[in-house]
Amino acid sequence: MPSHEARPTIHIPGTTSHTIAPRTGGHPREGTLRYLKAGTGAPLVLLHTVRTQAEHFRSLIPLISDRYTVYALDLPGMGYSEIVPGASYDEPAMRAGVVRLLTELDLDDVTLVGESMGAVLALTTAAELPERVRRVVAVNTYDFPGGIARSSLLARLVVGAVLAPGVGPVVAGVEPRPVLGRILRGGLGDKSALRADYVDELLQVGGRPGYATVARAVYQSLPSLVAARSRYPGIKAPVHLVYGEKDWSRPSDRAADKELLPAADFVQVPGAGHFIALERPDVLADLLNAVA
Repeated sequence: MPSHEARPTIHIPGTTSHTIAPRTGGHPREGTLRYLKAGTGAPLVLLHTVRTQAEHFRSLIPLISDRYTVYALDLPGMGYSEIVPGASYDEPAMRAGVVRLLTELDLDDVTLVGESMGAVLALTTAAELPERVRRVVAVNTYDFPGGIARSSLLARLVVGAVLAPGVGPVVAGVEPRPVLGRILRGGLGDKSALRADYVDELLQVGGRPGYATVARAVYQSLPSLVAARSRYPGIKAPVHLVYGEKDWSRPSDRAADKELLPAADFVQVPGAGHFIALERPDVLADLLNAVA
C-alpha cells in the first residue's frame, strides 16, 4: 500500500497487513492486492462482497484464528487493493484476484469462505483450483438478478441511479453517510450490527481516487455473477451453503443453487439477513471450527 494513501482506521487484533505485487508480463491491468493475515493452522481465505473490504470480517477472524491461518483479501480495486484504470470487475477478473492469492502464496488444503459476491467467487475459484481447495462455505450467494436492489426502495433508487447512463458516474461518487448506512442496514436482521466505525472506514475507502469508477463497475458486473453459476457443477470440494432467513435471495434462488450443488450442506440462520459476518459471526465460527 503506497505510503501516501489513507490507512485503515480499524485494526483487528492479531492481524497483520500484507500485499501481493502484480505479476510481470502479460498482465497490464493487474494491481497490487492487500490482505490481512492472522492465526495458525490450515489456510482459510475470507472473501467480502460489494462495497466492503477485509475488515468486514473483523468479528469473525478472532473466533477462528486459533484453528486456521486466516487470509482476508481486499478484492481487486476494493478496500486498499490498488485501483487500476481500465481494469475489469466482472466475475472472471475478480476470481483472478482470488486465484492470485492462492497461487502466489502457494496455499493448499484451503477453506474458502465468501459472503455474497465473495460466496460466488469462493465457489468459482474452487471449480478452477480443485487441487488447492479443501472446502467451501458460501454465505448468501449473490448470484440472482436484482441483488441489493431487492433490499429496499432506497437501494433500488441508488443502484438504479449509479447504473444510469450519463449521471451514473456522478452519482457513484456521491455517498452521504446516512444513505450508505441505511442501505447496509437493509442487509441486516439485527440493525445494530452495523457499527459506526465500520461505516466511517467504508466512507474513507470510498473517497479513494478512482473508487467511484470501481463501485459502478462492480454493480454493472452483476450479470457476470449470475452467469458464473454455470461453473458450480465443476466443484469437487465439499460445499456448505449458508443463508440468512431474511436474505435478499428468494426460496427459488436458493433452490436453484441447491439443484446445481446437490451434495452441499444447507444451513439457514434464523432472523439473519444478508451480512451474516456482521450480525452472526458466531454461527460461521461454529461451523468452521467444527470442520477444522
